Amino acid sequence: MHPGPIESSQIVPFAPSRAEKVANNDDSSDNAGRSIMGLLQQAATSAKENYGHAVRVAQGLSLQLRAAEDRINELEAELHQVQQRAVRAEDWLQRISREIENRFFEPSDGHQQHGPARQKGPYSGKA
Repeated sequence: MHPGPIESSQIVPFAPSRAEKVANNDDSSDNAGRSIMGLLQQAATSAKENYGHAVRVAQGLSLQLRAAEDRINELEAELHQVQQRAVRAEDWLQRISREIENRFFEPSDGHQQHGPARQKGPYSGKA
């Protein structure tokens, strides 16, 4: 006689065969390899993006540096021109001052040449 139907809770599985273990190990190695290759691809993509960003930033900074250097050169040239004008203006002021002193404040032969006598007053320097 046959016993009744076998229930699944009564079935004891056999241990996996050696071939199944090797196949499962191969699948694990393949999965790990694919996983590592995917991570390497992500890292490479990220590195390329970072490199591209760094290059763009460096180019922008390089352009700003060149513009600043050009502006510095312009300002130095302008400064040189202003300094030359200041020197010329000082020369003219000294020349005019000497001319005023010679014409109005130094007597020649006891007489003053062109102008009124120097008066005493609060701004003359004499009391």
